Amino acid sequence: MLIIDGKKVSIDLKSELKVRVDEHRAATGKVPGLTVIIVGEDPASQVYVRNKAKSCKETGMHSSVIEMEASTSEEALLSKIRELNDDPDVHGILVQQPLPKQIDEFAVTLAIDPAKDVDGFHPENLGRLVMGHLDKCFVSCTPYGILELLGRYNIETKGRHCVVVGRSNIVGKPMANLMLQKLDATNCTVTICHSATKDIPSYTRQADILIAAIGKAGFITADMVKPGAVVIDVGINRIDDPSTKSGSRLVGDVDYDGVSALASAMTPVPGGVGPMTIAMLLKNTLQSFERANNLQ
Repeated sequence: MLIIDGKKVSIDLKSELKVRVDEHRAATGKVPGLTVIIVGEDPASQVYVRNKAKSCKETGMHSSVIEMEASTSEEALLSKIRELNDDPDVHGILVQQPLPKQIDEFAVTLAIDPAKDVDGFHPENLGRLVMGHLDKCFVSCTPYGILELLGRYNIETKGRHCVVVGRSNIVGKPMANLMLQKLDATNCTVTICHSATKDIPSYTRQADILIAAIGKAGFITADMVKPGAVVIDVGINRIDDPSTKSGSRLVGDVDYDGVSALASAMTPVPGGVGPMTIAMLLKNTLQSFERANNLQ
């Protein structure tokens, strides 16, 4: 079985991005800038934000983090976003989720300039994705990362049946629409399964490419997978494991031990899709910079 190594690909991609950033710095004296806003003190969010800042530094991009109190009002956050929209040195704006309950997440998504929405969540970017205008939008980072992995590992997609398990706005819906596109790296027949789907195994067993993004540890078992399928595991679930020092470990939505005996290629957890998300965020930020400075 081929192990699709997202950690390696993300390192390679960040090295490639650094070359382009250095070239732009030499030619223009400017570099891409990413600003992350974090509201409150969620520990997991803080770790994720630190990783983003570290990756920006590795690629030569400018990174800034704006920390706001958990009691911040929605209007105060929207005001800060408008300020960043107008800042020519900021090419990507990301508001870290989750947000405190007094703030409407959709209002925040709408407030970000679509040209700086490097998370790819704004309805304008999602609409352009659905319409096939991928050169004029930003694609959500996790689906975009999966597409990058399929391309780098030369996974044949044209005409194949892709089954996406999960329908979230962050992964499932954009992933399905991406795999539908008439591109060399997609062009699939697509089926979406979700929590209300009856007899999910009857669909997953038809998949040439199975993408699991349902958020349930070990949900996809060997009896649900067609022999020879390519299996992409998006899940990141923490489960108890007394044998580890921390008492827990990360697993995906796929039963790795069982399914790896059947699959022709598969992403591990951790080290598969996860590392690609930040790498594609940086790629989107560079693309935003190039569009803003007519460098494409």
